Amino acid sequence: MSTTAQKIKLFGTDGIRGKANQFPMQPDLVVKIGQAIGIILKSQAPPHSTPKVVIGKDTRLSGYMLEMALTSGLLATGIQVQLVGPLPTPGVSFITRNMRAAVGIVISASHNPFYDNGIKIFGPDGYKIPDAMEEAIERLVGADDFEPHLAQLEHIGRSWRIDDAQGRYIVYVKNTLPHQYTLDGLRIVLDTANGAAYKIAPAVFSELGAEVIHIGNTPNGININGECGALHPDVIADAVLKYRADVGISLDGDADRVVMVDETGNVMNGDHIMGVCALNMKKKGTLRNNTLVVTHMSNYGLEKTLRENGIDVVRVDVGDKNVVDEMRRLNASLGGEQSGHVIHLDHSTTGDGCIAALNVLAVMLETGMNVSELNRVITDIPQQHINVKVGKKSSLDQIPGYSELIKRIETQLNGKGRTLVRFSGTEPLLRVLVEGNDKTQICQFAEEIAELLKKALG
Repeated sequence: MSTTAQKIKLFGTDGIRGKANQFPMQPDLVVKIGQAIGIILKSQAPPHSTPKVVIGKDTRLSGYMLEMALTSGLLATGIQVQLVGPLPTPGVSFITRNMRAAVGIVISASHNPFYDNGIKIFGPDGYKIPDAMEEAIERLVGADDFEPHLAQLEHIGRSWRIDDAQGRYIVYVKNTLPHQYTLDGLRIVLDTANGAAYKIAPAVFSELGAEVIHIGNTPNGININGECGALHPDVIADAVLKYRADVGISLDGDADRVVMVDETGNVMNGDHIMGVCALNMKKKGTLRNNTLVVTHMSNYGLEKTLRENGIDVVRVDVGDKNVVDEMRRLNASLGGEQSGHVIHLDHSTTGDGCIAALNVLAVMLETGMNVSELNRVITDIPQQHINVKVGKKSSLDQIPGYSELIKRIETQLNGKGRTLVRFSGTEPLLRVLVEGNDKTQICQFAEEIAELLKKALG
């Protein structure tokens, strides 16, 4: 391999992501990404062995193109490829472990619109690959000569489809509901965001006995996450009231996050889902080290309630990979994000919307409480979020007036609130969060921050 390589940055906070047919989601570059992964796997494999890679995707149109490009790159280096088709991100993680594959790859941009796509990579243990492997892939993709590493003609890889992958995953997810419970008599409104779980999720809940009213279940390649799914809980809230359902369950495009709605139409976000599960697990002695791992975006109301009940709350930077890494370090069993990534490490190595929802339903069945009663266990402190579109990313502290503004706002909050400003790792956005007891005041503060940053970075 030539040592005169171009430095190239591919990975963000959740794999590789961008607009389809633009850098880095161009077919020619994705072929190189496949080749780079193949080269690394071959270098790590025992002699005379052939590594296997599982590839799954969501329902967006560009998935076909990128699936073929990625497969071609892997086959060219002598890797065997197992294609599972549309499958949730946690399903690919499960199948990777189940099939003893060297790597699992998901072609998905998660909750983003259809015109975006991405690549998430899991290791043989089902966890996202470490930073060192991401950096190795970037170095190889930036190199100018792959030819010495391509397989000899008789050793080019083969690909085939695993036809029963969805069925295997359905059984796996169903088994996370304690066997003494069924969902008999429950009416569930389910929104699968026209995404990867559009066949799997209804099977899970209906086979457990629920009556399922299914929306967001007609994917056409461009309607994934379009005014549906976890980013639009108002849709399922209206449907819950219309159909007089017991609960609403709303997934995102790759089904690794979930937002729920109680029978009164109130949203139950990731903080409330985690709070309900953490308190129940603490009571049963299954919350390892009495610890919940969340990100800096989680509401202080969650932390306050859990600390009052003897549960430690540890915060990390945004990103489910950061949450999982800290959970593993602390030997914690539960963690996640306010956005709906909820990780039950006793069941899954990544966020799983269906498993998280089943855990809430298990608490409901165990306690006899309805979902609205569970939802009220956590009382939020007011938060104001604003997303600011930016044309460039630069150090915030270098923006004239920014540090002074933040200092003034935090002085006025007087220890009863906080500010958090960060760049999105997957989109050209700056995310502004202000938290405090006075809703009018924090809205004003958030607008001040957003306006300053829009002028400086727009």
